[in-house]
Amino acid sequence: MRVTDLLKNASIDLGAQVKDKQDAISHLVDLMDKGGNLKDKAQYKKDVLAREASGTTGLGDGIATPHAKSAGVKEPGLAAMTIPDGIDFQSMDGNPARLFFAIAAPDGGNDEHLMILSKLATMVMDPDFKEALIKASTKEEFLKIIDDKEDGKFQAPADSANAAPAPVADHIQILAVTACPTGIAHTFMAAESLEQHAKKRGISIKVETNGSGGAKNVLTADEIAKADGIIVAADKNVAMARFDGKHVVITK
Repeated sequence: MRVTDLLKNASIDLGAQVKDKQDAISHLVDLMDKGGNLKDKAQYKKDVLAREASGTTGLGDGIATPHAKSAGVKEPGLAAMTIPDGIDFQSMDGNPARLFFAIAAPDGGNDEHLMILSKLATMVMDPDFKEALIKASTKEEFLKIIDDKEDGKFQAPADSANAAPAPVADHIQILAVTACPTGIAHTFMAAESLEQHAKKRGISIKVETNGSGGAKNVLTADEIAKADGIIVAADKNVAMARFDGKHVVITK
């Protein structure tokens, strides 16, 4: 199964006309419904808003991923929307959101679907890929960009702003844990962002993800003992006692 198997033409709106965050969420829910993914539109919207109330899904860098695991979902799916000029989505960095992916997962959804949704969450952290999607003029082009990225064929422009990685500084060892209430988007986007920034700075990092499929890449006691610091980026409780005595930065 591929990312584009979960994103139908009917669930894409390029250059959407919405005025604010609430309008954006309502429009994404409508798009999800048009794709035939919902059995109870009102319930899905209620669950998306409840997830939003626990912490913004405006991750920053122009990206927002409203999502929910919901009894109102008939089958897993995506809805996508671009707003090239952006709108205020109360994003973590305070900047307008321009690229939106709504994610719908049924209660008790299988791991394959959840892994596909998680894969998209990490893909959109590539700034060149993100900009290419925002600039797409047709739905077919939008879907092809996603397919190319998944196949490893997406080519960044020659003037890409992606910085070359710095040499790894062996003496700096950082560990991190990411988690969010649903575990299908921000858990993996936060992990990807941490890895990208560590790479640019030449810092060694290992990230444990606490997603819907359970903890992955779990930190060992030996790794924790040797770490210079721990980053916990989580909107839900994670095991903290193992970090006693270490320098820990907690964020959401």
